Amino acid sequence: MCIVARFEILDTPLSGLKVIQREPIGDFRGYFERFFCQEELQDVLAGSSIAQINHSQTVKAGTVRGMHFQYSPHAEKKFVSCVKGEVFDVAVDIRRNSPTFLQWHAQILSAHNYKMLSIPEGFAHGFQSLTKESEIIYLCTAAYAPESESGLNPDDMAIEIGWPLEIVEISERDKTRPFLDESFRGLVV
Repeated sequence: MCIVARFEILDTPLSGLKVIQREPIGDFRGYFERFFCQEELQDVLAGSSIAQINHSQTVKAGTVRGMHFQYSPHAEKKFVSCVKGEVFDVAVDIRRNSPTFLQWHAQILSAHNYKMLSIPEGFAHGFQSLTKESEIIYLCTAAYAPESESGLNPDDMAIEIGWPLEIVEISERDKTRPFLDESFRGLVV
């Protein structure tokens, strides 16, 4: 009998945002897990396919990266996993007319909990490293398009993300993004 590593797909309070629990199988040698399976995750992919895979390494605990998104026609779904250390991974709903507009959900992703966050189009994404030397891999359904890239300020009081650690490092671009005002109506996806 062959045992196959599977995925459990869990809902979050934000429609479309999912936690995917990878279920490794192990023995005395270690473990095996499927990191991604287009066939098994087809409901979450909803007709999309993976166009780009990114790998990010963060040196200092407390570092924040994000909150990034791309405008249509380059809007992207992301599948985010931590493969070293631990991160506080955040998605903010910025879909126009969404009942959860500007609400956020965070998930602790680590090399040991085998969780992946599936972030649909219309969400801003970022994370804070909770350990030294954290690394994440994220699979994207659209290639990076600099002309369509934007982001939210991680300290924006309109969102009030509850970062668990003091922010010790952040890029100049991310910390100087403007705060939201009444003119921001969200993304059409």
